[in-house]
Amino acid sequence: MDMLAEVLDRVRLGGTLLFHFELGHPWRLALPQRPYALFHYLSRGSATLALEQGRELRMTGGDFVVISRGEPHEVYSDRRTRPSSVLDLVRSPAHLGVVRHGGDVEPYATMICGKFTMTRPSRCSVLELLPPVLLLKPAEDGEWREAILRRMVSESARERPGQGIALSRLTEVLFVEVLRSWTKSLGPGEGGWLGAMADPHIGPALKLIHERPDRPWTLDDLGQRVGLGRSAFSARFTKLVGQSMYRYLIVRRMEEAAFLLETSDEGIAQIASSVGYETVAAFSKVFLRHHGLSPGRYRTSHRSDGGQRQSNALEVVATD
Repeated sequence: MDMLAEVLDRVRLGGTLLFHFELGHPWRLALPQRPYALFHYLSRGSATLALEQGRELRMTGGDFVVISRGEPHEVYSDRRTRPSSVLDLVRSPAHLGVVRHGGDVEPYATMICGKFTMTRPSRCSVLELLPPVLLLKPAEDGEWREAILRRMVSESARERPGQGIALSRLTEVLFVEVLRSWTKSLGPGEGGWLGAMADPHIGPALKLIHERPDRPWTLDDLGQRVGLGRSAFSARFTKLVGQSMYRYLIVRRMEEAAFLLETSDEGIAQIASSVGYETVAAFSKVFLRHHGLSPGRYRTSHRSDGGQRQSNALEVVATD
């Protein structure tokens, strides 16, 4: 099982290109709080990215930044310039073409801005594992990231059938490349379960939990299977994943149950059994505590708005 592929498929990852900027000095762009992650790729020039808390990042050509929680921020060449909100900028229909902004003085900069969305976020969302601000510098294996971005710019340059779907799929691939680059830079105990997947002991244990959430896994059982004693396995799991094995197992079961309630016609008793609970009452109690709704209400609620949420995922509107 490819755990990352399974998780990304189930959260319904998407996104799109929002802006392709050509910027003349001086310029200063303000981006408000957004309900999704934002990314910026500075393909040429230099800029400063500033967040409300006062943190600043200096960007140079080839840098890729993800604002994982959609925090308000600014990007500029000159802080003394009056900020322009991206929501007020005039663009052609469907975000086609290049947006030229700023002055007419060198140095010029080009920047691509877009968003990552999840129409079925979970409590162990991949986006929540990322730092609030992720800066990826150019790397030897970064040519894929640049190639995907160039293709996104090409795809958005003129309106064509299926454009929204194409951009969403390209954004999915881009996000996978971002995760791959980030996880390579992680040290021990960083990145939650995403970083722990590379560990020779905890990685296989996570795979077992994901493949068989119905099993009554114990520390002794999993530790033995991956070659560690109970105490050593427990300590290592908690350190690398950021939560105990038992807590992670509950979360995994509840996410699997939620997915089945949304996407299948299986009865609640059958779903309870498939995630390791002998009775509906025991399953419902844990599910209610985790999701805030009973299994039946959760199924009704998420199926009634599922079509709308899927439709929203395919929109390519920056001001949603």
